[in-house]
Amino acid sequence: MDFLTRVAAAAITLFARFITAVRGDWRGIEPVPRQRVYFANHVSHGDFILLWTVLPPRMRRQTRPVAGADYWLKSPIRRFIGRDVFNAVLIDRNRESRTDDPIAQMAEALDGGASLIVFPEGTRNETDAALLPFKSGIYNLARARPSVDLVPVWIDNLNRVMPKGEFVPVPLICTVTFGAPLHVGADETREAFLARAREALFSLSPHAQGNGR
Repeated sequence: MDFLTRVAAAAITLFARFITAVRGDWRGIEPVPRQRVYFANHVSHGDFILLWTVLPPRMRRQTRPVAGADYWLKSPIRRFIGRDVFNAVLIDRNRESRTDDPIAQMAEALDGGASLIVFPEGTRNETDAALLPFKSGIYNLARARPSVDLVPVWIDNLNRVMPKGEFVPVPLICTVTFGAPLHVGADETREAFLARAREALFSLSPHAQGNGR
């Protein structure tokens, strides 16, 4: 990482902390430099920035978000932030045009020693539901690299900090809650694993706590 990207990363981190006063709640796991796949709810383009921000510096340098190439390559500024500052694993979400297998791209990043941030809903949740159904990608990745910890992470309040269609953030306290790691069972079906992973993520949310769960 050169001087400009280090400065940009520091500035983004400070800005995110200033606007959100974000705090990490390591409820089910310790913040130690172990390779992981963090899977989180997705309500904003800033989700991975907030999760990345609360990681300790050593873990931050190791962790790469998985993001849509169509969004992060759309302009020079986005390209610089997504590719250079965050070293994102950029996925072509268009099945017809892509030439690389997304699971192979993520597995290659893990094989290189990186941790990953993924959003198993597949797209931003703009509905009233707490979570959208999970796509199969996280199951396929878990099968491809079964020894890597899959850590559920609930990001709370970011959709209120940056409402859809707004360009000026609203200062609010955000929380990033980390749960206990998961691994896919040897004989676990895709449907069973996705349901279990989704429940593990939802259980960290204020919605679940409000229901006494």
